[in-house]
Amino acid sequence: MKGHIKASLGEVVINPEVIATYAGSVAVECFGIVGMAAVNMKDGLVGLLKKDGLKHGINVSVQDNKISLDFHVIVAYDVSISAIAENLIESVTWRLEEFTGMKVDRVRIIVEGVRVID
Repeated sequence: MKGHIKASLGEVVINPEVIATYAGSVAVECFGIVGMAAVNMKDGLVGLLKKDGLKHGINVSVQDNKISLDFHVIVAYDVSISAIAENLIESVTWRLEEFTGMKVDRVRIIVEGVRVID
C-alpha cells in the first residue's frame, strides 16, 4: 500500500520503493552497518548488496499512513549489535518521518551476517 499525505492543494502519494531506497541510504550511513543483505531463499545464502540494490534488503509496508520496516543487514564484527540496532532505529525513524511526513510505526532488524571491516 502507498503512503498518502493530504496537502492544501491536493494529495501526495509515496511509493514504498521510494521509502525503501531512502531508508537503505540512511541505514548504510549508520555506524556498524556494513550493508544491506539479500537472502537467497532457495539456497539460504546471504549476500551483500551493492549501493544500487539497497532497497532489496528492506521490506516496507504502509498501513493507515504508518510505516513498518524490516531491515536485513550485515553488521561489522566486534561492534555491539544492540548499539547498532538502536542507532539504526533512531536514525531511520527520525529521517523518514522528516522526509515523508508519516509516522514510523515499527522497525525490525534482522542481522543476516557479520563482516570484518578493514
